[in-house]
Amino acid sequence: MDTTTDPGKLRRVAIDPLSRVEGHGKVTLLLDEHNRVQQARLHIVEFRGFESFIVGRPYWEVPVMVQRLCGICPVSHHLAASKAIDVALGVGAVPPTAEAMRRLMHYGQILQSHALHFFHLSSPDLLFGFDSEVTKRNIVGVAAAHPDIARQGVLLRKYGQEVIRLTAGKRVHGTGSVPGGVNRHLTRDERDALAAEVPQMLAWCEQAVELVATLHAQQPALYDGFGTFRSSFLSIVRERDGAMELYDGVLRARDADGAILLDGRSVQRYLELIEEETRPWSYMKFPYLKSLGRDAGWYRVGPLARVQNCSFIDTPRAEAARQRFAAQGRGGLVHATLAYHWARMIEMLHAMEVIARLLGDDALLGGELTAPLPATRPATREGVGVIEAPRGTLIHHYAIGDDDLVTWCNLIVSTTHNNQAMNEAVKTVAAQVFDGREPDDALLNAVEVAVRAYDPCLSCATHALGAMPLEITVVGLGEDDWRGTLVRHGDGRVERTLA
Repeated sequence: MDTTTDPGKLRRVAIDPLSRVEGHGKVTLLLDEHNRVQQARLHIVEFRGFESFIVGRPYWEVPVMVQRLCGICPVSHHLAASKAIDVALGVGAVPPTAEAMRRLMHYGQILQSHALHFFHLSSPDLLFGFDSEVTKRNIVGVAAAHPDIARQGVLLRKYGQEVIRLTAGKRVHGTGSVPGGVNRHLTRDERDALAAEVPQMLAWCEQAVELVATLHAQQPALYDGFGTFRSSFLSIVRERDGAMELYDGVLRARDADGAILLDGRSVQRYLELIEEETRPWSYMKFPYLKSLGRDAGWYRVGPLARVQNCSFIDTPRAEAARQRFAAQGRGGLVHATLAYHWARMIEMLHAMEVIARLLGDDALLGGELTAPLPATRPATREGVGVIEAPRGTLIHHYAIGDDDLVTWCNLIVSTTHNNQAMNEAVKTVAAQVFDGREPDDALLNAVEVAVRAYDPCLSCATHALGAMPLEITVVGLGEDDWRGTLVRHGDGRVERTLA
């Protein structure tokens, strides 16, 4: 939406900080004299250096260290790092107990994160409207007006956190997954306590899916049109049949029409498929598919991608919900931004069904916890771990030296994959809702709603050190007294535009 309009004649409107998201970011809009949007950008202003300070640490510390990227989805980083280091060490497969415990941990994370995002962060906008009173748009307001919905959200998240506590050792930043396996079993009493709550949790998950479907049916024009744009989709799927797979699988991508762009591609070779670029106004990178190039190769990840990228869901209740959702596309894909919420609740139901299935596996109660290291050390100790985190595809890539210290690290987190898509959503919604109107809280919140639909984790996404540009803007005392900028690019070049 950038134009050649004289920037000196444009008015800047900032949403800073974005509310009800994890991490720190802002949106800037440039409006002309008619209050029409000429530029709209999502800026990630939080900075973290995980890719650099992981280097030099012993490999066995990494699955615990990387969780500090985030307090909302630490399990995803914990498991992705463990899986990457398994590969780097030459561990072919972890024991059945470790597989079951890791999967249970992961699906507990999906459940609690989706419940947190929908009920606590997004439901106020969906239940009360984007232009409702600002003091009402929060979980307290939901609890007052819809106590049953709020209670279900709180207890669903509590259950997911309990699954995490029993598998990882703690609800946040646990230690349960280790290179080659896990370090604990469930006791029979722990397993039985979780199993006893399954019927109620399944019922509440189904009600959540129905709630979102009902909201869509009540305002189809809004849910189909708000911030809608076409894109490709990327996720992992189960290798043998393309089923939804959130823990381990192969890469698949579809174009905006649903045609397969790539399929069955090993996650170990993701660098052949995905490239990242930097831009001077954000600390978050912009990934794209190499085969399509920078302009056309960006894509979306997360629930909306996974529900439509898979061939089917192998749990019956979620599959029935997926088919109902897919019918909204009328033979094509659903591209609406707000459809993320519907897809997210389908995944929450699927996660609960998988948890119920896993709790019937006696491998949780006993068996080998870790796989032995191979007798011969791999010639190159390098590995990639990919998992479908709540927000989308998460990639961890490590190389380990002969001294057992990490020599290289690359992370592409879910929110980074969605960076261009979130910017597209901001531009689309800004053009729709402003369109000559004077900015007010309701209009600004509508832009936030578009970003919030992606459940962005901005802390996770801003992890690079040394690759991002630094920009300083110099202004005078007057409101419009712009003096210029000084930019240091990621390659060390310094660009001055000082007046």
